[in-house]
Amino acid sequence: MASVFETRIIGNIGKDAVIKPMDRGIIAINFPVAHNKNWRDKKTGSNKTKTTWINCTLWKREGSNLRIVDFLLRGTLVELIGTPYAKGFAAEDGTIKSEIRLNVTGINILRAVHRTEDFQEDIVDHEALSAFNEGSFEDFTIHEEDF
Repeated sequence: MASVFETRIIGNIGKDAVIKPMDRGIIAINFPVAHNKNWRDKKTGSNKTKTTWINCTLWKREGSNLRIVDFLLRGTLVELIGTPYAKGFAAEDGTIKSEIRLNVTGINILRAVHRTEDFQEDIVDHEALSAFNEGSFEDFTIHEEDF
C-alpha cells in the first residue's frame, strides 16, 4: 500500500527566490518561508509569536516555464505543498544545527507583492550559473548562506 507524506504550509516569503542551475538540466528555485504561530500567554495575557523558517526548493527542468519566479518575492503570502525533511549542518562555531526543508510540489500565491524593476534584486546566482556552464557543478549542496 502506498503512503503519502506531504505538508501544507502557509507563510510569507522571507527573501526573493534564487535560481540555481544544477547538473543534468535541472533548475532549483530556492526561497525561505516564515510560518508564524500566534497565541496569548495565559500567565501574562500578552500576545506571543513564534516564527519557524522553512527553506523551500522548487525543482524545474531546464527550458520549462520559470514565470513563477516573478511572484516568489519577499513578503508574498504563499501556500506550499510538498515533502518536508530535516537537514543537519555544522555551524561556524562548530555546533551542529538543523533546518527544516521542503521540496515543493505545489504553490498557490495568496497575496502577491508588486515591485518596480528598480527594487527587484538579481534573482540569478551568476557564480553558480558560470560553474554550471563550465561543467564543474557536480552535486547539490545547500549551505546556510544560500538563504
